[in-house]
Amino acid sequence: MIIKAVKVLLPSLALACSAPNLWAADPGSWSAAPAESAYSALKWRGIGPFRGGRAVAVAGVPGSPNVFYFGAAAGGVWKTIDAGATWKPIFDAEKASSIGAIAVARSNPDIIYVGTGEANMRGDVTWGGGVFKSADAGKTWTDLGLTDTRQIGAVIVDPVDPNIVLVAAVGHAFGPNTQRGVFRSADGGKTWNRVLYKNELTGAIDLAADPHNPKIIYAALWQVRRQPWNFSSGGPGSGLYRSMDGGLTWSQLTGHGLPEGILGRIDIAISAVDSRRIYAMIEAKEGGLYRSDDAGMQWHRVSEDGRVRQRAWYFSKIYADPNAIDTVYALNTGMLRSVDGGKTFNLVSATHGDHHALWIDPNNSNSLINANDGGASISLDGGNTWSTQDNQPTGQFYHVATDNRFPYYIYGAQQDNSNLAIASFDDEGVIGPRDWYPAGGGESGFVVPDPRNPNIIYSDAENQYARFDYRAQQSQNISPDPIDNSGHPASELQHRFNWTSPLMLSPHDPDALYAASEVLWKSTDHGMSWKIISPDLTRNDKAKQTASGGPLTKDITSVEYYDTIFALAESPLRKGYLWLGTDDGLVQMTDDDGAHWRNVTPAGMPAWSTVSMTEPSHFDAAVAYIAVDRHRLDDIAPYAWKTADAGKSWVSIAVGLPAGAVVHVVREDPVRRGLLYAGTELGVFLSFDDGAHWSALQHGLPVTPIHDLAVHGNDLVAATHGRSFWILDNLTPLRQAQATVDAIVLYSPATALRLYYPDQVNTRRPVGANPPAGAVIDYVLPADASTELTLDILNGKGELIRHLSSTKTNKEVQPPEWPDQIVPSDLIPAHSGMNRLIWDLRYDDPVQIPGAFYQGEAPRGPIVAPGQYQLRLKLGDNTRTAALTVVADPRVADSGPAIAAKTALALATYHDIDILHRTVNDIRTRRKALKTAPASAGLDAKLARVEEVLMQVNMNGSEANLAFPGMLNEQLAAFAGTLEDADTPPTAQQQALYASLHEKLGAQLALWRSLNQK
Repeated sequence: MIIKAVKVLLPSLALACSAPNLWAADPGSWSAAPAESAYSALKWRGIGPFRGGRAVAVAGVPGSPNVFYFGAAAGGVWKTIDAGATWKPIFDAEKASSIGAIAVARSNPDIIYVGTGEANMRGDVTWGGGVFKSADAGKTWTDLGLTDTRQIGAVIVDPVDPNIVLVAAVGHAFGPNTQRGVFRSADGGKTWNRVLYKNELTGAIDLAADPHNPKIIYAALWQVRRQPWNFSSGGPGSGLYRSMDGGLTWSQLTGHGLPEGILGRIDIAISAVDSRRIYAMIEAKEGGLYRSDDAGMQWHRVSEDGRVRQRAWYFSKIYADPNAIDTVYALNTGMLRSVDGGKTFNLVSATHGDHHALWIDPNNSNSLINANDGGASISLDGGNTWSTQDNQPTGQFYHVATDNRFPYYIYGAQQDNSNLAIASFDDEGVIGPRDWYPAGGGESGFVVPDPRNPNIIYSDAENQYARFDYRAQQSQNISPDPIDNSGHPASELQHRFNWTSPLMLSPHDPDALYAASEVLWKSTDHGMSWKIISPDLTRNDKAKQTASGGPLTKDITSVEYYDTIFALAESPLRKGYLWLGTDDGLVQMTDDDGAHWRNVTPAGMPAWSTVSMTEPSHFDAAVAYIAVDRHRLDDIAPYAWKTADAGKSWVSIAVGLPAGAVVHVVREDPVRRGLLYAGTELGVFLSFDDGAHWSALQHGLPVTPIHDLAVHGNDLVAATHGRSFWILDNLTPLRQAQATVDAIVLYSPATALRLYYPDQVNTRRPVGANPPAGAVIDYVLPADASTELTLDILNGKGELIRHLSSTKTNKEVQPPEWPDQIVPSDLIPAHSGMNRLIWDLRYDDPVQIPGAFYQGEAPRGPIVAPGQYQLRLKLGDNTRTAALTVVADPRVADSGPAIAAKTALALATYHDIDILHRTVNDIRTRRKALKTAPASAGLDAKLARVEEVLMQVNMNGSEANLAFPGMLNEQLAAFAGTLEDADTPPTAQQQALYASLHEKLGAQLALWRSLNQK
């Protein structure tokens, strides 16, 4: 039985193709969703960049100078065993990605406690899922509960009994709750008791135990709350507390030199040299660094240096050197060190800036690990030199865009760093530092390349917009309102731009540039001038435009600017058909490029919601989707809507998404109608029925917030807010999968690119992954194959050029010498569900000589030429066929004739190698038979001489040819490799060399035939 695969022409990694309408069917015809097994082999790949994002927790292991841990703001827990040369993620399987605290048990360093949910209350803060424990140094984890604590500031473990652990829980960042304060467990986290609690608005931010008497513990309570329009640090709930019985009971410390009045964030450090020396960084009207020299009986302020007390809610970190009583570190924008007990501070030349955590080895003060906005770094010389942060793919990106070149580049702005562009592919086989570059803008907002010229890049951060010319390396300010608004509340501004203000190039006219504040702006001259094309489209609630920071320290950035336009998109079908959403809960649209506006907010959408993304349909201009985010209102339920009548009515499409999966973005697949992708706080989800049902689409993607998605050709690109960029290659199975399938399904493959893929790839460096190296062939089996599964590949003439099997292989693999050598298997997968096979675009290998050694890999089949090929998948009596198109490298123009000429020469060489190998094998068979024949020595010697001319029989290592010269076999193999270099015709010298080698081979073959007759 032969069934042909449904033919769907799909855009490839590099090629822009118009989307077919095969799936643009009436929505009423949608059937049940395909089973997950129909696309189970899809795997995300992380591409980086390996440039650290915000890290907020660190720990080391006393006595193990190379072992350290760090926790990322939304990137999980990482471990190094080589002092920061390399890092490995060890928390990816857990339900939380935001890390607030890490504690390693002194008595047993295999025991690690992790408190999830960072306590640095940034506007982009994400929440955790409680406390986790590992008993095997991070290999496996156990969920210990306290899930609703959301944000955790500190965890400490008793130095003798690792079952005694205390947790400082800040609680909900965006609203009141009761699971906050200090929690204590005496049974390793099996049960918890809340031992210190003030009220539902106040949590605990820090804990410190006396190094000489763990019964004495200090705790800091912090009244804090963030809202979409305000941030408030400090209140009557804040305070400093002490326990004398291991955390069972507590008393508040006031007076005796401590600041009076309202307090804010507090951090405590106790000297291990003399535990009577205690430091406290205190946010207060008379705040700064306070010190006690008598175990907390009396206090005095030793420093009010603005460098250590600015932005107290974000920093306020203090650490006592465990071996020098007067040495103390203060972390703020800079890493500062005092050697006179906190009176004066000097800058330490640490990496990056904005520092959040420090661990000092109690046995060696020169051993440090620091966490800052650029990641984690280690110093083994007291802070003079530091390990790199460019080996941590923990960047927090807000949005994603792609360009139209090959390989396509991905653009985004990284929180606490710059924006950048990064390649999706590199001919080297991995995506490394040479593949990304800053794109001329700041840490937030959008980054949008000109579709006609990727060297022109538009970007924004707050109200500052830029046009970057990559070739000239010049970034021009093109802001509609270029004033510096720092420190001014929204009520004082003429225009309100938020932290991630929208920026868009029209898909119909790339000269039309849009920006958004409370109004929509448009430029038609590349930002040289702007005009306002809307009224104020927000609620403009002046009560929500006040100064931010709280009763102690004003902290006014655009993060708290409210009543702004937050999302903007134009219909890909109709020019001037704009959809936008605001952060105060409105959806507005215009069908005439701003001349007239309609408020089309869904009636069922709760007030003050943030419309985080709008997505007009690729199939119907009246259809649009919106993602709605209410987590900053302390509501972590998922929300998303769809309209099919230009906003007149809406239906919820969030049913089925799990609690906590706050929806940041919904994207519609441009090929298969009804196929949707949702980026949420918990990862990526997909729907085959226009949002009626959802399924997880993690497939190797670690749990981390997904702030944006983009469909580029056949790929889905994710901007994570904690793990940099990821790509799901080749969406073919999702676009073709059906709920009801035959016994075997062979998906119609996407167009394959004929490239020169490397034979050796060093993946041991901090590098991103390349896409599959060859043609991607996907098929689905109903069960594990019990008999041989085969795949035949035929050329345009119907000739078999490659035969692959699930059970048989003739591949010879020589003993390995090079750790980065790629040795692909010839066996194809044949398990239940979806299987993904990567055909390397080569003919069958020539017959091999058992035991032969080569400088590199054994000779392989040549690379096929561009053209049409047929796939034939067979299992028992069932056969499926599909067509495959192979195209040339789009970077080389008019390469067809050149490739044809070089392929012809490569095939001729291939046939010579094949017959040479067959002849050597035949000679060896004949010589083996002669060993039992009388008077055969003379003939055997003659055959040996032929064999020794055909191949170097002494070759037993990759560089043995330096001692034993290469013969015809080695010379032909090396020559074949020279033909896999470029899409150019063979040179005259190559043609002459082939003729010479071919002639020499012919002479030896004739001699063999003559001798074989004897």
